[in-house]
Amino acid sequence: MTDQTPTRTKTAKLADFMCFSIYSTNLAYSRVYKPVLEALGLTYPQYITIIALWEEDNQTVKSLSEKLFLEPSTMTPMLKRLETMGYLHRNRDTVDERNVRISLTDSGRELRERGFGFGEITMKASGLTPEEFPILQKAVANLRNNLLKASRE
Repeated sequence: MTDQTPTRTKTAKLADFMCFSIYSTNLAYSRVYKPVLEALGLTYPQYITIIALWEEDNQTVKSLSEKLFLEPSTMTPMLKRLETMGYLHRNRDTVDERNVRISLTDSGRELRERGFGFGEITMKASGLTPEEFPILQKAVANLRNNLLKASRE
């Protein structure tokens, strides 16, 4: 029996996999902003929820979960915790009571402002220049969008 495995398969190393590069970069990124999130008393999903609501307040759970790439079943307990912490309100939509609308409290808006320096910390830690950082961010977002599109086909 002859070995017909392509050379690339034989020589591929973990570092050669794009998915591993993205995954391990996410873990490294998490280590950099962990102190910021701990100072705010938030998890990363909670933090991005605050940012998304600051950007567009009074969203439905469904629209917020789509924006954050999280399942509504994951969002609901997290939103309840954030409400208990005093950072947001959850209210039934007056037009369609099946929907729950989420809006920031004043404390939620203040929290976002306290975490605003987070971007500078991560940009500095990345070693990228201020010009390179947004280019890479756009390339990664484009990769994500292309992968999502391919997964739907």
